[in-house]
Amino acid sequence: MRVSDDRYTRDRERLDLALRLIRHEARTFTIRQWTGLSDDRIRKLYRSYVMNRDARTVPRHRGKSPRQAAFFFRNPELYFEAAQLASLFVVYGLLHGTVAGLESRYRVGSLDSGTLLCLAYEAYLELHSPASISFEHAWFLLLALARRDELGIARCAACGGVRLRDLLAKRRAACANCESSGLAAAPVNESAAPC
Repeated sequence: MRVSDDRYTRDRERLDLALRLIRHEARTFTIRQWTGLSDDRIRKLYRSYVMNRDARTVPRHRGKSPRQAAFFFRNPELYFEAAQLASLFVVYGLLHGTVAGLESRYRVGSLDSGTLLCLAYEAYLELHSPASISFEHAWFLLLALARRDELGIARCAACGGVRLRDLLAKRRAACANCESSGLAAAPVNESAAPC
């Protein structure tokens, strides 16, 4: 019996994804959602492969995952980074733009979707060091964009770039960068399809 046998491939992929999520400081509940592993197994993975072996310790966060969309609008930098992360979700195929809005293309519990989420987040980390958005916030952003009840994306009326939209707030036609630099045009109707 070899570890590379087909019947063990799925289990190995599940453990690899769990370790990847642990290194991104995901909460136990999030790891369980994506991998199907038990809480006990996740803790044992952390103790065996991460706690004493990594040069830097990876903290384990407790409590509920973030669930406030206002986090992404705290300042222009965070707003910009969230828009970039949303764009990466589209690029990696987790979301797809349609006439009606964004459509989710991921499945919670799918190892392929979990891997794509990690790839998108890792691409974001390459763009921003230090990162302002944690993995848990990135996961919430993906959920909120797929639900289409709090957050959406649209094109900036001034520069044409992708911007994050707070669907419950007063409509803005431009991204924070264009508004702060004075390039923002007059408010427009945003009922048109997203980018």
